[in-house]
Amino acid sequence: MATSKIEWTESTWNPVTGCTKISAGCANCYAERMAKRLKMMGQPNYANGFQVTLHEHVLKYPLRWKKPKIIFVNSMSDLFHEQVPDSFIFKTFNVMKAAYWHQFQILTKRSSRLIELASKLDWTKNIWIGVSVENESVKYRIDDLRFIPAHIRFLSLEPLLGPLFSLNLTNIDWVIVGGESGPKARPMKEKWVTEIKKQCIEQNVPFFFKQWGGVNKKRAGRLLEGRIWDDMPEKHIDIEKETNQNRLLNLSCLRI
Repeated sequence: MATSKIEWTESTWNPVTGCTKISAGCANCYAERMAKRLKMMGQPNYANGFQVTLHEHVLKYPLRWKKPKIIFVNSMSDLFHEQVPDSFIFKTFNVMKAAYWHQFQILTKRSSRLIELASKLDWTKNIWIGVSVENESVKYRIDDLRFIPAHIRFLSLEPLLGPLFSLNLTNIDWVIVGGESGPKARPMKEKWVTEIKKQCIEQNVPFFFKQWGGVNKKRAGRLLEGRIWDDMPEKHIDIEKETNQNRLLNLSCLRI
């Protein structure tokens, strides 16, 4: 497990590393830059650079982490990449089910494969699923997502590369918005962000503003209209309460 600086999660877990570009949001992929750097540093999990690589030895890591965490799954890849076998995806879901005290966040751009496999996967309450949507041309991913039988479905509108009008947020539990960061960052306009925020408020969906991005994302910060927007889904709170109650119940049973 690696403690994450990503604002909407706490830790990362990468049983798969590496990916390939499929849409405009991939052009300046941060994970690709990081993978190349880690390869140069001699990190063994990145010996193949950014080629899709499965790490069987990493699969059971969450079972060792006893303190409950919110965990971003495959921050350095896409679990539903076509080069990841169905069998490995099933193994990943089995671990998430077994590590019920954590909450796992999966994010994919490959919503068509997600749909193909969804009925074969065990969507326990601690597994969240999201899709990345960077512009109007890939809004279909939202329609693909809304019928996945997960407890929490979310959108990552990052890097936001254009306006997103007429968002249908039916069956969507959370929306994250962020600008691109890094040396070749493409600009994001404030009116794009405020329009999305307005739609979230109107449809009663929690809105999380991650960053303005740019070459120096720390300097650009996270303030939108003078405040931090870091809403989380209410169902997330319900899961935490349920997990804590189950833990107390288990402890009570042990004392008897």
